[in-house]
Amino acid sequence: MPSSDKQDRPESLLTVVIAFAANLLVAVAKSIAALLSGSASMVAEAAHSWADTGNEIFLLVAERRGGRKRDAAHPLGYGRETYIWSMFAAFGLFTAGAIVSIYHGISELGETGPAEDVLLNYVVLGLSFCLEGTSFLQAYRQAHGAATKRQVPVLRHVLQSSNPTLRAVFAEDAAALVGLVIAFLGVLLHQLTGLAVFDAIGSIAVGLLLGVVAIVLIDRNRRFLLGESTSPELENAVLVELLGRSQVERVTYLHLEFVGPSRVYLVAAVDLTGNENEEHVAVRLREVEHSLEQSQYIEEAVLTLSLPGDRSLVPTHDDVPEVVRDGTVEDVAAGGAGTLRTE
Repeated sequence: MPSSDKQDRPESLLTVVIAFAANLLVAVAKSIAALLSGSASMVAEAAHSWADTGNEIFLLVAERRGGRKRDAAHPLGYGRETYIWSMFAAFGLFTAGAIVSIYHGISELGETGPAEDVLLNYVVLGLSFCLEGTSFLQAYRQAHGAATKRQVPVLRHVLQSSNPTLRAVFAEDAAALVGLVIAFLGVLLHQLTGLAVFDAIGSIAVGLLLGVVAIVLIDRNRRFLLGESTSPELENAVLVELLGRSQVERVTYLHLEFVGPSRVYLVAAVDLTGNENEEHVAVRLREVEHSLEQSQYIEEAVLTLSLPGDRSLVPTHDDVPEVVRDGTVEDVAAGGAGTLRTE
């Protein structure tokens, strides 16, 4: 099962780069509009876009540092650094985006007076929607392709995926599009009614939206840092792979743990074919471990011998998904606990 890491990483990197460029342009435009109009909703949107821009830098660092090969100091690799830097990005979204927007909106609740420079606000919001939409389409395209192969909804794949950069860009861009609609309504209602309270409420609503998104992202990264279990799909595929090897007669224990995007740590108890002495069995175990580690989605494999009375693990089905056979492991390497039945 060759890995698709070399294919997935460039696509994730492209997604982050497009998001960074779009957010930077949008942040500058929104800041100018906010300064000229004084709109609370535009201030919230500017803070949102600057937070997103800074977050993309964290995600670029995550892609670079998380892709390093393992060494003596880090025997399980550097994959978890991806979740650490993605966590920083999520905290940045919460503090620089949500808190600033909510605080500014509350401070503007008592303001009065008609809306100013509304045309500029509408132009900037329209331009921002186009740029943010372009970035979101790239993230959606990447997620949709993987979700289609897994035959699961796109949103489920994004939430479960072991790829935190895809999840962050997808969530941030989706929130950005919803935030633009909220800001538009705030500016429009302010213009139509002359009540600045609608603009302030728009700012608060944008902040609450960013807060929810940030909390979801923080929780997902926290789960992977703690050792998120793999999906039933991947567990079943690995079990079928092990049992398909001529040297393995049965498997009685299987543990898979994410140590990075599409990277797992494998521990299994197996019963080897034949009845050789201890020395030969040890050599054969190492051979199987080494062959498993040739698959680049397995960071390290550790095999032990099964006890005679241990129950055998049985695959839920013998049909290994096409995405596993083709090596696009990111498509099946999703979070979510699953168990293997025994006989």
